[in-house]
Amino acid sequence: MARQVRAEVTRASVLMAAADVFLRLGYANAGLNEIIEQSGVTKGALYFHFSSKEDLARGVIDEGQIRLTAGMTSVSDGPTPALEALVALSYVAIEAASSDPIVAAMLRLQHEIGDYQGTHGNVVSSWQQGFERMVARAVEEGDVLAEDDVSAATLSTFLLGSLLGAHVVASATGAFDDLPRRMERVWYFILPGLVEPSKLVYFRQFASRRLLR
Repeated sequence: MARQVRAEVTRASVLMAAADVFLRLGYANAGLNEIIEQSGVTKGALYFHFSSKEDLARGVIDEGQIRLTAGMTSVSDGPTPALEALVALSYVAIEAASSDPIVAAMLRLQHEIGDYQGTHGNVVSSWQQGFERMVARAVEEGDVLAEDDVSAATLSTFLLGSLLGAHVVASATGAFDDLPRRMERVWYFILPGLVEPSKLVYFRQFASRRLLR
């Protein structure tokens, strides 16, 4: 049991060091030697857990996905109306990336590697499935307008693309600190196409209040 605990501690140390190096240097410029030095483990210990830089990056993506999903589940599975939960989730992702370097590295790496894969499939596909379920629930709850020629799948794809796009642009331009305000603006412009006019002021104010938390 003690050996297993040591192995888990070693793996966690490698992942944390890797997340920091990937965040600072990007995937292409990150080197395993720097990760080994920063983590304080031996080369053999690193290769025991991860066979290559790509394998290590995908390990960071997996761990980041686990941590982000845990934070999002507490919002999406609660009693909060679905559209309010969708707004809240967009800020939860920002807050998680701001406080947890592994989540931040996961968001960067999945884009830089280019295939959005951890070791368990496409990360974004799983997010899209969750968004589709929540959009469908928001339609049932009467907060999102349902049009015959626009499915929940279409709406969820549009929403996820808009929210992820804000992350990518902020990351690419070094403007992550401005991302919460940008997210509030994304919702400001999207909401008129989602809700009936009588509910627009409420949901815009909800997005603004979430920004100020």
